[in-house]
Amino acid sequence: MYDYRYEPHRLIFMIDNKSFFASCEAIRLGLNPMKVILAVVSRQPHSSWGSGLIMAASPLAKKKYGLTNVMRARDLPSKEKAPDLLLVEPHMNLYIKRSMQVLQIFRKYAADEDIHVYSIDESMIDMTKSWHLFGDDPYLVARKIQQDIHDTIGLYTTCGIGENPLLAKLAMDLSAKHRRSMIAYWHYIDVPDTLWRIEQLDSVWSIGRRTAKHLHNLGINNMYQLAHSDPSLLKKEFGVIGEQLFALSWGVDRSIISQKFFPKMKSYGNSQILTKDYLNQREIEIVIREIGEQVAARIRAHRLQAGCVNLYVRFSEYRSYQRQGFSVHRKICPTADNEELVAELLALFRKNWHGEAVRALGVDYSSLVSAKEQQLTFFADPEQQIKRQNLTLTIDQIRQKYGFTHLVKASSLLKGATAIKRSNLVGGHSGGNAYE
Repeated sequence: MYDYRYEPHRLIFMIDNKSFFASCEAIRLGLNPMKVILAVVSRQPHSSWGSGLIMAASPLAKKKYGLTNVMRARDLPSKEKAPDLLLVEPHMNLYIKRSMQVLQIFRKYAADEDIHVYSIDESMIDMTKSWHLFGDDPYLVARKIQQDIHDTIGLYTTCGIGENPLLAKLAMDLSAKHRRSMIAYWHYIDVPDTLWRIEQLDSVWSIGRRTAKHLHNLGINNMYQLAHSDPSLLKKEFGVIGEQLFALSWGVDRSIISQKFFPKMKSYGNSQILTKDYLNQREIEIVIREIGEQVAARIRAHRLQAGCVNLYVRFSEYRSYQRQGFSVHRKICPTADNEELVAELLALFRKNWHGEAVRALGVDYSSLVSAKEQQLTFFADPEQQIKRQNLTLTIDQIRQKYGFTHLVKASSLLKGATAIKRSNLVGGHSGGNAYE
């Protein structure tokens, strides 16, 4: 269906720091990441390990005890059954520092515009223009980068090489991780012998369980069948995603890393998983207010106003409800005012919540416009509106300079509030120190 002669033929490296968080912790403790049996567990302060979530596990811990990043700490084997399992708390600042150090190494091999940081532990590098400066064979250049990262930081890496970003990603996920060299090179010509041999659809990047189930209902059970299905049927069932699935099955990806994509419509948001089930309406609304004001500060920092507020609420999975939660939005007159935005969020919550136990909350502001002027309302004194805006901007400046906890609302001291506790977290977890 695709003539590969007319597809991009580039040299893309997809590099992943193996078991990144666990490896950083092992190195911090002076241990070999590939030989230690270690798990990084996030937990609440002064609580037992059983209350936490496994964020990462070393390769040997995964192999010996079957640990995964979706397990709860309470599912860990007992100390008697796993006496050699080392549990450590996360240090997010350390992981960020190590990620930046890896990025600096990548900059030795390619220009900034040819590097795309996919996540904290994965990056794509377009080596088309520069690989020949570092060796006679792409495979050996990849090995050189691996060695450079290991000698400089101590991390082990896997590398997928492909003629486009998709093939590089698939080579890394499906092949490199299982090779002794931790390097795999996929060409277009290899697709029938590599990609089409995959039987489990949701083992392929970007195909989730729901999509795999939908495909199964259409009689498509593996990658070969997907590649030889009717493209019009896929488009009818999935829309534009169906076209992407078909291209994926043929290993086709026409994106160029240096041609950065900037979305026309932006939004700002934040969400958090609560430490317990929230049943008290007042406590839930305190958290909604805190998140709403936090996101409002972000849009004000970018001199923007929101024309649409979005509220996401997920209920506790340990209780039986007819619905898992709700996600609702409302268009409003553009504003960046805390009180107006929070009032809209609380109105949405009160209309859609019926007493269920809440476990996760999220706020998102979209339909953003420039905040060059302030839109006044007839229902409040103009001078008071302007004073309130100036006060809010002053609070933003104080928090930006001295930190959030130097000026907080009294409501953040009430039971159920989370803002003060979360202000010291990085990515929702303990920041720790950026250890050398």
